[in-house]
Formats: sequence, structure tokens, C-alpha cells
Amino acid sequence: MNSGTEDAGAPGAILGVTPVGAGVELRVAGPSGEFSLLCTPARARELAGALARAADEAESARSAEPVTVRAQELRRGDVRDGAGAMTVESVRVDGTTAHITWKSGAGRTWTQGYDADAEITLRRRA
Repeated sequence: MNSGTEDAGAPGAILGVTPVGAGVELRVAGPSGEFSLLCTPARARELAGALARAADEAESARSAEPVTVRAQELRRGDVRDGAGAMTVESVRVDGTTAHITWKSGAGRTWTQGYDADAEITLRRRA
């Protein structure tokens, strides 16, 4: 399996994962050179989990700054900036209106209509 875009790290980096006998080989090549690691399937799963957790933490840290998006671009799990926590449960766009179903921290849900292009400030992006 190969991945070769900016999401793999530095621009132009290549990520390769290959089964090798009873092990797994991980290869990363980028502007500063190439790195290869051979490990057991169990260790590969641990590494994958650690990478996923690190990615989640990086996204959470990045989302610490409020972000503004158009109502039609909201996603389930987005959290609105404001006094009380309001989380997006669902989004339905009907022409020029975005119908957003919110859930409060207390568990109350309601649907509110917005102009599809209305700017909504988020505390955290899902």
C-alpha cells in the first residue's frame, strides 16, 4: 500500500506498507532521506493506533482556535462557539436554507434554519 501526497508528511513524501513474511515493513521516503522499519503485525497495529491518536491530538490542538464556516458546510460533531456547548447532530440543505439539528450539553435537540451561506463560528471542528 502506498500513499504519496502532502498528507503523508512533507511534500512529496512516500509512505509504503508491505507484508514481508510474518512481518510488516513500513517505508517512508521524503526530502531528508528514507526510513524503513520491519515489525510484527501486533507492533504494526500498535504503531497504527499511536499514529491515529497523535493525528487526533494534532487536529484537536489545531482546532483550539475558533473557525468560521458556512452553515451548509457544517458537519456532524462540529461544536458551536458560545456560552453553552451546542454540537451539530445533522445538516440538511434545502435550496438556499441549511437546516441544522443541534444538541445541547444537557441533551436537548432542536433544528434551526440558516441561510446556507451564513457564517457560523465553531469552537471545535469535527
